[in-house]
Amino acid sequence: MQPVDLAVIGGSGVYDMETLTDVQEVRPGTPFGEPSDVIVIGTLNGRRVAFLPRHGRGHRISPSEINSRANIYALKSLGVKHLISVSACGSLREEYAPRDIVIPDQLFDHTRQRPLSFFGRGLVVHISLAEPFCASLSQQLYQAVKETGATVHQGGTFITIEGPRFSTKAESHTYRSWGMDIIGMTAVPEAQLAREAEICYAVMAHVTDYDVWHETEEPVSVAAVVSNLLANVGIAKQAIANLARSLPAGIDCTCHHALRDAIITQRAAIPEQVKQELGLLVGKYLA
Repeated sequence: MQPVDLAVIGGSGVYDMETLTDVQEVRPGTPFGEPSDVIVIGTLNGRRVAFLPRHGRGHRISPSEINSRANIYALKSLGVKHLISVSACGSLREEYAPRDIVIPDQLFDHTRQRPLSFFGRGLVVHISLAEPFCASLSQQLYQAVKETGATVHQGGTFITIEGPRFSTKAESHTYRSWGMDIIGMTAVPEAQLAREAEICYAVMAHVTDYDVWHETEEPVSVAAVVSNLLANVGIAKQAIANLARSLPAGIDCTCHHALRDAIITQRAAIPEQVKQELGLLVGKYLA
């Protein structure tokens, strides 16, 4: 199968792009179980692109139940080097209005019960996550969204909460006082897993609501989230098509070497089973 260097993790309406040609569906096995759904691969503007529905088709997987390790590992096994996350988010700033798009540059983890790493079990890895989103890919994504004519904001801190419930007002006001800009439920652990897999990762965050802090707006609801997200589906599709066309081939990013100085365990002490299971990620550093 032809390698796929660009992938998109998103929800309904994003993976079924009408302009895809030579479409095939795959479900790679992983040491961490099954990915959320089959991965749809097709040609878009001359580039092979993979699409994975984060919550499964029909939106049947809760944020805390998403097998992000399987999702990222499966995409890595296809050859993916650049990964776009299409996410719904709430706004914690007046100027980030519903139906705007944000390309965040920082991340705050406020989750509590998710596996956050591929590693452990005798293999200790400390990746750098000072810059959690790939700056180069984020800039390319920003330009791709800007070309659609949509209102897009560059930069911002994305706080990820456990969910699946929405915030209380006390929590929402606290997040604002902390300096958070947008809020969602899925950027963690995708960002750190993508870095461990040496994949460039950027987020196209679609603002669906003002969370619950805004006194003159209705509190966030499923109906509002779905309505505003669906209104932006066309923009998301066009932005992805733009990126598939404009993203240079053969980019060598520091993200693609994230593990080079991150493995601290002495090579001889790493269990053989772990070496075999994670060979896709670390094999080139253990040879």
